[in-house]
Amino acid sequence: MIEVLTTGAANSIQDLGRNGRFDIGVSRSGAMDRLSLMIGNALLGNELNAAGLEIAIFPFRLRFDQPARFAVTGAEGAVTLAGRPLPPRWAASAAEGETLVIAPPDKGARVYITFAGGIDVEPVLGSRATDLKSGYGGLEGRGLKRGDRLSVTSRPPMRAFGAALDPFAALDFANPLPVRAVPAAEHSVFSADARKLFTRWSWGVTQDADRMGYRLEGPELKLERRLELMSHGILPGTVQVPPSGKPIIQLADANTCGGYPKIATIIEADLWIVGQAGPESRFLFTEVTPDEANAALRRQRHEIDALARTVEVVRSLAG
Repeated sequence: MIEVLTTGAANSIQDLGRNGRFDIGVSRSGAMDRLSLMIGNALLGNELNAAGLEIAIFPFRLRFDQPARFAVTGAEGAVTLAGRPLPPRWAASAAEGETLVIAPPDKGARVYITFAGGIDVEPVLGSRATDLKSGYGGLEGRGLKRGDRLSVTSRPPMRAFGAALDPFAALDFANPLPVRAVPAAEHSVFSADARKLFTRWSWGVTQDADRMGYRLEGPELKLERRLELMSHGILPGTVQVPPSGKPIIQLADANTCGGYPKIATIIEADLWIVGQAGPESRFLFTEVTPDEANAALRRQRHEIDALARTVEVVRSLAG
């Protein structure tokens, strides 16, 4: 077991979400930074979809009531176990009674804590992810509270090691973050100036940003002509433009349908960057083709698979 000592309501249990449920109005939910969750699970030899903790409110503290293996990935900052500092993207073992402390990050917005075997909560609609908007999944459909006790698997100690895969290395959060997107269904209905602005403007994330979506600050994106749309399906990464002309990025807990025109969809391989961007971050969008988007996702998954294979070799050699 682990016990939550200090937390915030936005911290929750997440896995990779509820894929394939959009037709019945169920949001995907799951980790905002799916890449970091998968890295953490790969470091422990878990299934990549194993449930862990998504931490967005800091400081966060938990105590291990039994020996356990765990990994900390995602946003980078000060992390200590029983007062000992841990490097970024690091897997280690905790002894009974030790406390893990995660300070506000210096780079990124969300930290992920994974545990060998995953967090054991009852799946809902095939996932252990918490849907905070609808109030189900995870732990009673809510964020973590002080005193919550969560079941994890007790494992013998292992040699501590980290991931060579460092997705944060090329990112400078003080400058606009590069994000790739493919044109969406109504892309051609926007004016030529609007289409140019979308990929040339440095879009700011406003304070109106949560797991449902981020509203962006920048110039008004205008349509070429008046457009009336029925409500239609949307996915995490969809960039809608309401009548204000200011884009909204739909994210993990977004509704599954909406009626605003869509100018672009952020590619799956770059959604983790959006998930690590807090208010006042900025994005610079680059238009890519669907083939390029698929190739980027294949490369990313290949890197995760290579990490998982390396961890398996290390574990076998360690006995």
